[in-house]
Amino acid sequence: MQDDDTANPAMLVLLDGEALWNIKAGASNKSCADCHGDAAKSMKGVAARYPSFAAELGRPVDLEQQINLSRTTDQKAEPFAFESKELLALTVYIARQSHGMPVAVKDDAKAKPFIAAGRALFERRQGQLNLSCAQCHDDNWGKTLAGNLIPQAMPTGYPIYRLQWQAVGSLQRRLRNCMSGMRAEPYDFGAPELVDLEYYLMWRARGLAVEAPAVRP
Repeated sequence: MQDDDTANPAMLVLLDGEALWNIKAGASNKSCADCHGDAAKSMKGVAARYPSFAAELGRPVDLEQQINLSRTTDQKAEPFAFESKELLALTVYIARQSHGMPVAVKDDAKAKPFIAAGRALFERRQGQLNLSCAQCHDDNWGKTLAGNLIPQAMPTGYPIYRLQWQAVGSLQRRLRNCMSGMRAEPYDFGAPELVDLEYYLMWRARGLAVEAPAVRP
């Protein structure tokens, strides 16, 4: 399904994102295309570099947050809600322009503290089950849990279409699902802790190809 664009259900969401790319919005009455032109050229490789450090915030942001920063700063429009149809569609469209390119997040001096914070969260036991992400994805990858294969947590396909969801969802949605599964209190969408965890996971995946929008069970 993932490899066949006519069978990948996320392609319908991608078409919505393409339409949003060209729609003028906000007090600036500008579209994404007005500033960035052809996404196939201007957005090529962008998703492979996120999360990325945002100087105006003094910390990294993921691709969804960067879209909203551009929306509020450049278009003078209201940000899209996390996990909204619009934000997911635009993220899928932008991520698709990096399809097949290697993940290349920065790990410079600015990034290292946030990558380290993400790693600490990945390795920390939490929740009523007293589990860590690492116990599944480092210690038991390749085995099965409730009939599902345990992956190595390489987030190269997000936003992703999950058959379980019957919809496209973000990496943060998946991370929150895992935390709930550990019976831990999940962080809010957009929380710095989730972005740090995203950064660490993408740092682990450096060199692997961007698959977005991928399809998973």
